[in-house]
Amino acid sequence: MILSPYDNDEYADVREGVRRLCADFPGDYWRKLDETRSYPTEFVNALTEAGYLSVLIPEEYGGSGLGLSAAAAVLETIQAEGCNGGACHAQMYTMGTILRHGSEEQKQKYLPGIASGKLRLQAFGVTEPTSGTDTTALRTFAKREGDEYVVNGQKIWTSRAEHSDIMLLLARTTPRDETKKKTEGLSTFIVDMREVVGKSLTIQPIRTMMNHATCEVFFEDMRIPAENLLGEEGKGFRYILSGMNAERTLIAAECVGDAKWFTRKSAEYANERQVFGRQIGANQGIQFPIARAYANMRAAELMVREAARLYEAGEPMGAEANMAKMLAADASNEAANVCIQTHGGFGFAEEYDVERKFRETRLYQVAPISTNLILSFLAEHVLGMPRSY
Repeated sequence: MILSPYDNDEYADVREGVRRLCADFPGDYWRKLDETRSYPTEFVNALTEAGYLSVLIPEEYGGSGLGLSAAAAVLETIQAEGCNGGACHAQMYTMGTILRHGSEEQKQKYLPGIASGKLRLQAFGVTEPTSGTDTTALRTFAKREGDEYVVNGQKIWTSRAEHSDIMLLLARTTPRDETKKKTEGLSTFIVDMREVVGKSLTIQPIRTMMNHATCEVFFEDMRIPAENLLGEEGKGFRYILSGMNAERTLIAAECVGDAKWFTRKSAEYANERQVFGRQIGANQGIQFPIARAYANMRAAELMVREAARLYEAGEPMGAEANMAKMLAADASNEAANVCIQTHGGFGFAEEYDVERKFRETRLYQVAPISTNLILSFLAEHVLGMPRSY
């Protein structure tokens, strides 16, 4: 069932390749992982070997050198086929901080390994238990000592830390009360986790309602070579922000894919299931919610494409990236609810995969940014209303 003309757009070959790859990882593969909260290593390796996780890395560093639209096509298709790109999507966009703000030496050192899969950059250490989305209030501190920085503090919701070789870390290098602006004094570092895990870096997994491999990490006198500082000291907040629009656009693409999976699943079941001697899809009470979920998915899909277009053109697109993420997360959440309602009791049965995908897509109402913060951003920066927080 083709749900959108964009399912066969300029990246039709990419989409078809991803579909074939995902066919090797059906629902029972994901259900078995869920039982033990295991990481989909085989799936991630397959995506890596096929080159799909390195589409945004320039060719001179071993990637495909394609645009954000291609990356969005990959992730959307993964979700639409019932798989979960959340296990590895950070590999696609987190490296952007190194690409945009790293030295040539840092790019040569890390990007080819990330492109080939020899290095996994999945972990992104930003959020802390006491600061939440108020990133400027983080307390993790990196103190310069000679040719090293000594880091103490903790991070939370650092997903896939157990499955990463390197981490991007945001830490304070100047106390907040010594800066003119609260966004100053934050620096970004590349952490080679292989050298410090189990020593000065401790990883503590967090069990959640979905199998998302998220963790809390603790730094105790962790030493980072000064050469692992990205860009200028104290400018790290700006470096992190520069990658968030790409992240939100790609997460939005995943949500569109989820909405397509749910809508296809709903329509197929409504056509097959018979109660009182006829298909349940003949009832408007079943039809209309599915049709509305489909319409909202298509609207979100258009905003995702607009955000990607602006990004690739180098134009301002903060509002579009945020709207794409919010609208797509809303669309996938709505489609998930409709799918469960359409399936009735079977929607809660693991073998149908609906409940698994429902849990996975529900995350994006909260992460990587809360819907409420998106609304605050639009109100203040687009509509000119007073700051609300």
